[in-house]
Amino acid sequence: MTFRTYADSLRPTAKQKALAYDALLVIGGSLFIALCAQFTLHIGPVPITGQTLGVLLAGVLLGSRRGSLSVLAYLMEGIAGLPVFAPGGPLGLARLVGPTGGYLIGFVATAYATGLLAERGWDRRAATALATMLIGNVTIYAFGLPWLALFVGIEHALPLGLYPFIAGDILKAISAAAMLPTGWKLLNRQA
Repeated sequence: MTFRTYADSLRPTAKQKALAYDALLVIGGSLFIALCAQFTLHIGPVPITGQTLGVLLAGVLLGSRRGSLSVLAYLMEGIAGLPVFAPGGPLGLARLVGPTGGYLIGFVATAYATGLLAERGWDRRAATALATMLIGNVTIYAFGLPWLALFVGIEHALPLGLYPFIAGDILKAISAAAMLPTGWKLLNRQA
């Protein structure tokens, strides 16, 4: 069974307007992720940033296709040299092939996965919304940690690329899980 995402709920029905709407959402999603990336705390080769929350929300709010396209647009903006990635590292393609490149690539799969779960209605209840956010975080680490290990060694990947982030990821997941069902209640009241 397929459910509407937040973005689908507000999508115009006229084809030309709908295409423009989708394009604006993809660009807006990429800019939202870029804004979230600016909230950064440097603690080692992998900084603590808000961009993971931006990626998770882009997927859930926009759906699998628009969410993952938003991340791809974000990555293209960064590769082009725009200052969209977390401050403090190299610009352009160097960021993608550096220690955090696996996390960045994993963002595409994360937005797709969380969007797909939202399209299955997982963002409607707190428990499944929390599961969606946690699955999204696991997806990020599944891409990021092996790539990071190539730079810091397998023995340092978890202490540098996972352990410092667990508490923040849980807090972000709980926050999103609390907000998403509330947002649906508000949208359904307006409809």
